[in-house]
Amino acid sequence: MAKMWTGRTDGITDKIADDFNSSIKFDSRMYKQDILGSMAHASMLGAKNIISTQDADILIDGLDKILKDIENGDLQIDYSAEDIHMFIEQVLTERVGEVGKRLHTARSRNDQVALDTRMYLRDCTDEIIDKIKLLIVEIADKAYEHKSSIMPGYTHLQRAQPITFGHHLMTYAMMFLRDIDRFNDLKKRIDICPIGSCALAGTTYNTDRDMEAKLLGFTNVGLNSIDGVSDRDFCVEFNSDASMLMMHLSRFSEEIILWTSWEFKFVELSDAFTTGSSIMPQKKNSDMAELVRGKTGRVYGNLIGILTMLKGLPLAYNKDMQEDKESVFDSYDTIKMCLDVFAPMIKGMNVLTENMLVAAQKGFINATDLADYMVKKGMPFRSAYKIVGTIVSDCIKNNKVLETMTLDEYKKYDQIFDNDLFDEINLKTCVEKRISKGGTSPESVQKQIDFVKEKLANV
Repeated sequence: MAKMWTGRTDGITDKIADDFNSSIKFDSRMYKQDILGSMAHASMLGAKNIISTQDADILIDGLDKILKDIENGDLQIDYSAEDIHMFIEQVLTERVGEVGKRLHTARSRNDQVALDTRMYLRDCTDEIIDKIKLLIVEIADKAYEHKSSIMPGYTHLQRAQPITFGHHLMTYAMMFLRDIDRFNDLKKRIDICPIGSCALAGTTYNTDRDMEAKLLGFTNVGLNSIDGVSDRDFCVEFNSDASMLMMHLSRFSEEIILWTSWEFKFVELSDAFTTGSSIMPQKKNSDMAELVRGKTGRVYGNLIGILTMLKGLPLAYNKDMQEDKESVFDSYDTIKMCLDVFAPMIKGMNVLTENMLVAAQKGFINATDLADYMVKKGMPFRSAYKIVGTIVSDCIKNNKVLETMTLDEYKKYDQIFDNDLFDEINLKTCVEKRISKGGTSPESVQKQIDFVKEKLANV
């Protein structure tokens, strides 16, 4: 395609330079946003009599037909074009003639690119929020099924205290709720319309930027034209929010990978979300969770990449900024794919509650409860802590657990013990009596589920 910026130069560039300079292979996905932005721009130009209303109508009609033709496959994007903006403008001019050359009045590719990127990421952000909501629903539903299922809670990957599986799952629901909050907050920074900033200094035409912004669904207009074309903070923030989301998905993936191992065997994933080995017929691998964990690195890389690209740029627009799109597009594609696989993987996960209970019984995870029992009887906590530590040590030597010791054996350590201690150290009791707000009792887990579902209904 002929270059629309010829004039200062003859527009004849080396094929290698053309390929290096071109962005259409990745920015073509913004064709819809580019066309809608141009339609709004044509409407504003006509309303302000910068071009005739008749010309504005021709431009809008021509752009609408291009959009429909691309979406129904009648118009193929020409990947030899420099970018999607030039491709659409050139097709428009070929179709409507000289009127097509009026479209670019009172704007630059600089503010046009910034606008398209904001509109595209606005749509991406809404879609990601919806997908996170679906994942949280699956987590909450699974937590409801297992709000009383006892498992060992861990610190330092050592069995620590009894919790419920529902309580553990709701931890991730809280993480993903914060991710929704972050993406919603990002939308405030995206919601600033840059169109009308032109190359960097604004324009001599009497434009109506507020009208154009409103037509495109923006509530705010950028108040500094240089910032309008040079701001990519919202791209950095998108990659940052995506990185945080992937970090949460990766932590969840790591636990699923551990839980599905023979050493834990707490859960089993559906065959639909596992793979086998090419040589070991007994294997059932948690490959989807492993891939999510692995893909976290590429999203982190996108964040570091865009920060590094921007760190030394003088104002206003520089071609370096073309590197923003591949980074945010890849982050979007990656988190979308990971969320799409994660929700059904959780839904189809089979929880092996008996294995969890057995693991909980073997880990002395009711030792704190035994110490608390002694404190309630009047003993200082540190004294109780030391006695219980000695009891646990002796149990390990004698291949016993706290529940299998007799009352007479307990009384050898201190006369404070009585028959009621066995109810206190029962794992079911240990879980149920943790009534503090946010604790692991089934009642508390239900309150967490209710909170999350109410929050989802209002975000």
